[in-house]
Amino acid sequence: MLRFALRRLAIAVPMIILASFVMYLMVTLSGDPLARFRDTDPPPPPETIKLLEKQFGLDQPFFVRYVNWITGLFRGDFGVSTQNIDIGAELGNRMMVSFRLILAAIVIAAIVAIVIGVVSALRQYGFLDTTLSVVTYIALAVPVFWFAILLKQAAISFNQMVGSTVLYTIGDGVSTGVTGFALLGFLVLPTIALVINIFASWSRYVRASMIEVLSADYMRLARAKGLSRAQAVMRHGLRNALLPFITVVALDFSALVGGAVVTEAVFQWRGMGDLLLNGVRNIDVNVVAAWLLVFATATILMNLIADLLYGLLDPRIRQH
Repeated sequence: MLRFALRRLAIAVPMIILASFVMYLMVTLSGDPLARFRDTDPPPPPETIKLLEKQFGLDQPFFVRYVNWITGLFRGDFGVSTQNIDIGAELGNRMMVSFRLILAAIVIAAIVAIVIGVVSALRQYGFLDTTLSVVTYIALAVPVFWFAILLKQAAISFNQMVGSTVLYTIGDGVSTGVTGFALLGFLVLPTIALVINIFASWSRYVRASMIEVLSADYMRLARAKGLSRAQAVMRHGLRNALLPFITVVALDFSALVGGAVVTEAVFQWRGMGDLLLNGVRNIDVNVVAAWLLVFATATILMNLIADLLYGLLDPRIRQH
């Protein structure tokens, strides 16, 4: 298992480096970071523009800028921001806000998807399967931002009904110094908004995979040996049905991040989504590139974890 993990890690490292180069190139080509300075009325003197170009490293060739940026990361230096912010410190603070939302959504969505998918497969074409299918299709059709707004309105009405602020509709809590159990009040609504789409699609994958597994020869053999249907499903069926589901979860991580950006904007969280949007508005190359690198690395690591889980669930994979 250790050799299998090291092989996968050896593949992940060059992928991260390649991703960093492609992302930095794309962000660099996306616009002029000094456009908001050049477009002022009256425009600044050319000498001022040259000083700004030197300050932000824009007077250097692309490859020199990239090498300086990527090597600076190993020293904790994320480059100079055109918004005059400490990129490293902002990333550290914002990641604490965003990753707790994303991780909570992944765990909850995965549990709900597995339960609904397995139940639907065991009751295939029955009343319960039909009902759950309708619910999941509706959840798939609901836009994240619209559902988040509905949640906010419902929470406001609920708080007014109980006469106390139980569910917070604005802010992430961390930015205002809230700690401990009180943070749940800020986390509940954004997590539900983020989970609603993702659990629905995942449950369909689990259902389809489980239906295929239930008709497999080894499942019939397990029943023939005297195992009950529940025992056969738990000992043999679920383990094999989860293999494609793990791949889906890893591949959907980037989509989940996109949903988190929208969700944070609706609930006005000062997380990674807010940092990205400000960086894009100001064409802040180093901020956007650092943001993309963080989530590209997280996506690659998610796929690495998926590979390792594959190896644990199916020992045959470790031999390849």
